[in-house]
Amino acid sequence: MSTLQVSIDVSGLGSIETLLGRLNPFQGEQLLEALARLIRESVRERLIAGGPSPDGAAWAPNSEGRTPILHRSGALARSIDYAVSGMQAVIGSGLIYAAIHQFGGTIVPKSASRLAFSIGNRLVFAKKVTMPARPYIGLSADDRAELVQAAVLYLRRLFG
Repeated sequence: MSTLQVSIDVSGLGSIETLLGRLNPFQGEQLLEALARLIRESVRERLIAGGPSPDGAAWAPNSEGRTPILHRSGALARSIDYAVSGMQAVIGSGLIYAAIHQFGGTIVPKSASRLAFSIGNRLVFAKKVTMPARPYIGLSADDRAELVQAAVLYLRRLFG
């Protein structure tokens, strides 16, 4: 099974990293829990809206064009979750197809001569399908600003 997870590392965020070092482990996990929740919601919103990628690039269009590119059934957006352990937050999806959408790649049949799938009301057979990367997990500039603001507010309450 292929899953996708992204670890969030606060190192390199200057004063936030320094202040986190002064927190007891429980307080640090509380902060990371809040930050991971913000990232999860941002990723879900990105999927529902049909992009763009965290870096602002538009996703390659899908062949149907009727639904946002990665949100036909909503399963991928609903599957986005996080886990916090120590000073690390992991955000991702356990769905088998999550990684191919994030990174792109080629899908080939495992036990048949051709893949079979439908596009709209049309049944399609293919020897392989190349999926373009449509990164949906990651931090946009707005995400980074929101995370810093949330961390600063949290730390001000603790140290203020």
